[in-house]
Amino acid sequence: MKLSKGRQTFAVFNYAFLILIGLTMVLPLLHVIAQSFSSNPAINAGKVYLWPVEFTASNYKLVLGESLIWRSFFVSIYITAVGTVINLAMTALLAYPLSRSEYVFRKPILLLVLVTLIFHAPLIPNYLLIKSLGMNNSLWALMIPGAISAFNLFVMRSFFLALPNELIDSGRIDGCGELRILWNIILPLSKPAMATLGIFYAVAHWNSYANALYFINDRMKYPLQVRLREFLITDSSTINAPANDLLVSSPEGIKMAIIVVATVPIMMVYPFLQKHFTKGMLVGSVKS
Repeated sequence: MKLSKGRQTFAVFNYAFLILIGLTMVLPLLHVIAQSFSSNPAINAGKVYLWPVEFTASNYKLVLGESLIWRSFFVSIYITAVGTVINLAMTALLAYPLSRSEYVFRKPILLLVLVTLIFHAPLIPNYLLIKSLGMNNSLWALMIPGAISAFNLFVMRSFFLALPNELIDSGRIDGCGELRILWNIILPLSKPAMATLGIFYAVAHWNSYANALYFINDRMKYPLQVRLREFLITDSSTINAPANDLLVSSPEGIKMAIIVVATVPIMMVYPFLQKHFTKGMLVGSVKS
């Protein structure tokens, strides 16, 4: 079908606008990667833009040789893996009954959930609650309080509403309980929703920063993002390495290498979930 001149003009401007938006996201990342692989004189002289100058891997050698970085790295992996499992389990357990019309109190509970989406608890009451539950200075403080996201709950509920009621009725006829229906029927059909929300939850846990500053006092329990902050607001002297290696490397290059190390792992998750993620982006389009 041949497009009119007006539509062709709109398409050209639309593609140009999207390319510009994409460049604003990609170019800063390329600049960070270029600096992380560049030498100290090249960075200080301002020669590094989108491509490494005087290529060197000494910055990564120092970063990956730092034990505190690796400890924080594994802390972040633990928080992300365990926290995401808790998030998906709790969200599914609440979204399923709220998607069933036979559940009497679903509307009042939905209203209460909506209130938490609009109004957030202040920091001090939240801190006192975490302290009274004995989770202060514990990694559970980074996973349990945000076990259910109100927004993600509504998205998953919308997906459950789109599933045929006949499937649930057939499970009940076969003698399945509600938990078995959820596990054997609902969740296997909800892979796009689970993958999409899993990415949202995992990214939130991986980027966990504020809660770790509020609730974690032990520096050995810091996640990667808090450790990154320490290096960004200080200099390379905080890294335990031979003096010769520090002279060859660049303080700015070390910081950029830490940013890359903190960013790449979560980006590697997307290719494995891309198929489900593409389908899951339409999850919230069904409303009750």
